[in-house]
Amino acid sequence: MRKIWSIPGGIHPEENKSQSLQLPLGEVALPSELIFPLSQHIGAPAKPIVTVGERVLAGQKIADAKGMISAAVHASTSGTVTAIEDRTLPHPSGLSGPCIVLAADGKDEFAAFEACEDYLSLDKAVLVQKIREAGIAGMGGAGFPTAVKLSPRANQPIDTLIINGTECEPYITADDILMQTQAEDIIKGTLLLAHILSQPGRIVIGIEDNKPLAIAAITQAAEGTPVEVVSFPTKYPSGGEKQLIQILTGKEVPSGALPSSIGIVLQNVGTTVAAYEAVRFGKPLIERITTVVGEALATQRNIRVRLGTPIHHVLAEHGFAEKKAMRLIVGGPMMGYALEQDDVPVVKTTNCILAPTKKEMPPPRPTQACIRCGMCAEACPASLLPQQMYWYAAAEEYDRLEAQNIMDCIECGACSYVCPSNIPLVQYYRAAKGTMRQMAIDKEKSDRSRKRFEFRQERIAKAEAEKEAKRLARKKAAELAKQKQEADKAAGVQPSGHTAKADIVATAMASAKAKQATPEEQKAKLERAVTSAEGRLEKLQQRHSDADGDMKERLAAQIKQAELKLQEAKDKLAHFTPVPTAITTVAADAPAATADPNDPVAVAIARAQAKMTMAPDEKLQANIVSLTGRLAKAEEKLAAAKAENSDKVDALQTGVDKLKEKIASAEQELAELTPSAPTATPAPEQDAAAAAIERAKAKAAAQANLSPEDKLRDQLTSINGRLEKARIKLEQAQAENTDTVAALQLGLDKMLAKQDKLRDELRALNPNAPELTDQPATAAEVAPQPAPTVDAATAAIEKAKAKADALASMSPEDKLRDQIASLETRLDKAKQRLAKAEAEDDPNLDAFKAGVEKTEAKLQQTKQQLVTSNS
Repeated sequence: MRKIWSIPGGIHPEENKSQSLQLPLGEVALPSELIFPLSQHIGAPAKPIVTVGERVLAGQKIADAKGMISAAVHASTSGTVTAIEDRTLPHPSGLSGPCIVLAADGKDEFAAFEACEDYLSLDKAVLVQKIREAGIAGMGGAGFPTAVKLSPRANQPIDTLIINGTECEPYITADDILMQTQAEDIIKGTLLLAHILSQPGRIVIGIEDNKPLAIAAITQAAEGTPVEVVSFPTKYPSGGEKQLIQILTGKEVPSGALPSSIGIVLQNVGTTVAAYEAVRFGKPLIERITTVVGEALATQRNIRVRLGTPIHHVLAEHGFAEKKAMRLIVGGPMMGYALEQDDVPVVKTTNCILAPTKKEMPPPRPTQACIRCGMCAEACPASLLPQQMYWYAAAEEYDRLEAQNIMDCIECGACSYVCPSNIPLVQYYRAAKGTMRQMAIDKEKSDRSRKRFEFRQERIAKAEAEKEAKRLARKKAAELAKQKQEADKAAGVQPSGHTAKADIVATAMASAKAKQATPEEQKAKLERAVTSAEGRLEKLQQRHSDADGDMKERLAAQIKQAELKLQEAKDKLAHFTPVPTAITTVAADAPAATADPNDPVAVAIARAQAKMTMAPDEKLQANIVSLTGRLAKAEEKLAAAKAENSDKVDALQTGVDKLKEKIASAEQELAELTPSAPTATPAPEQDAAAAAIERAKAKAAAQANLSPEDKLRDQLTSINGRLEKARIKLEQAQAENTDTVAALQLGLDKMLAKQDKLRDELRALNPNAPELTDQPATAAEVAPQPAPTVDAATAAIEKAKAKADALASMSPEDKLRDQIASLETRLDKAKQRLAKAEAEDDPNLDAFKAGVEKTEAKLQQTKQQLVTSNS
């Protein structure tokens, strides 16, 4: 006989177990409708795998486990799924949740079960998976998924397996009758669990001594097996997990830890039988034994009831007198909860339905003030301080409650039972624990958000630091280059502009060659894009199958986008044409014709080189040729538009006129640049850049020989010529009322100021200089004064105020009409700009098209809003 340890606290309430043991185990008829909540266990709710209108058989899986800590749900009879909707749940909150509703067809047809005689030869992982697929969860009341309990961590070896047959709660005898009628199945299930847990050193079944028939039946069935049957004195709540472990082993489970952390696994006798039947016969959890008791019933007994059966159907089968009943309770009187309505179903954790009369269980007496008697602390089996926890819970001092280890409270109700002031202590603890759990969830979310914010700030700071480091590096490089240039200048070394340009081109060629990928790399990149798009589509489809509600619709839209991207990637791969990677090395002074015509990079570089070495007149000639080509295309488009009587004729005509103006302007500049008198033509082989450098050197040498006074005179002569040209341009702009008037006026003012400064410097050197006798015209004299106009900013403000006042007095329909008119005007202008861009073959043509499309979409949306408001 092994030693039995005692637990602190505990009480001895009236047992009331004999009422339900007078009759043998019975059954109830199948109801017409069954309800299967998707959350009958601790953890994530199950995921429905059937649809409305689908016919199912008894034992068929109708909802799959979602995640590791979850349990599947099976139909308990044959019938048709009529709804998947929210129904009231058998829960203390009385809230509703998702349920599968099944209309029974009365045939009670079963699905085929996969039996296994030699189950002990199977791999342990296979056995655990069978239990998981059968939807087994703790049937003692907690509802923890059994497969999870049977899969402890590798670093937690199990040396003790305890089967809980205590059933200490008053009134409940479901486990008692199970042990009396299925003792051999309990022993076989115990040996199965021991096999899964690698044969712990001790296998024990604990039973309170108030169940002599159950003790005798289990003892007889356990003969010749390593299973040890231990009975111990009755005391509530000896059936609690941690309390039973302490009674049978003397060990205490640490606060916040699981029994597996000290090498112990504990299972209820009902769970043990369900696991055995799932492995041996392939039978899922579709029924359980439930105690139906209370003086408001004509018949009190234990029944085998199908899961999903509404409680009102069970009560009707046992002659329930609603007028006599004080309340309906699911579970026992100590840890059970009251039902507000009886249409909730029997689930995996429903071990008792209690219907007491008012005489049997009178209403609680009024709550009085705490007298600090300390009886609650003496009765607490977890050695807590209920009185202090009550004060802190009432004051919502959650930090102090946590310090009092309130989470170790098993909510057994012993403290409330012995309280002379009738304080509902457990209700305070339950409410406080719920609030603290929510606070912990909120804190975890807040911490995650804070970490994301801190990481983002750190990333931004790092990017800013890198940016600043690059800026400093560029600044240092520029200073070094400047110092080198000054040193070269002091040493008399003149840098060649042509060489510098050649270096730039060579650098650009090297950079382009380094960045350009080989055909193999280009194809590999496209293949990776296809693989990535396929992977993303597969993940989205998987998430879509697991989602529901609005999330399902959002994922459907994302799947559509992913499919389009995948198709686009496949099309690019299918039509892949390798781009040549060889970049022809072109000398700095080579013409564009020497570039490889199949290499766009080399052609572009050669073109840039040729342009850099062109003389001004050559550039103008090339520009005229380009404009002439564009004009020819524009005239062709104009002729086609006129033939089709298109509405783009005016815009195309404007584009043609503009191109003609540009050609005329370029020809005029070329004529001004090329003197009529014959000039010495440099030798063809002379480099244009070298000639420019020579001219600059000659000018610098001439400047070096001038006196300061002559230099000032030379600068004054130059700026006087520039002033004359600026004045002419300003007059033309004012005459045409162009947008450049203000800019030209500002430039003219700056040149006048520069002229005054030069005159002052010259006056300081020679007050009698002839350049000072003719005073220049002032800015007011040079620029013709326009007629006085209203200040532009003031006019704009007044215009905005007037528009705001007009809008304020408009009805919503009038505002929409005003917006439509404005959008139509904007659309016409945008179309004109687009036509002009098409006529001139503008490189920004796509941007103009996008602007037109965006304006058309906005106009259509506004018109739809007007139609909606009128309807």
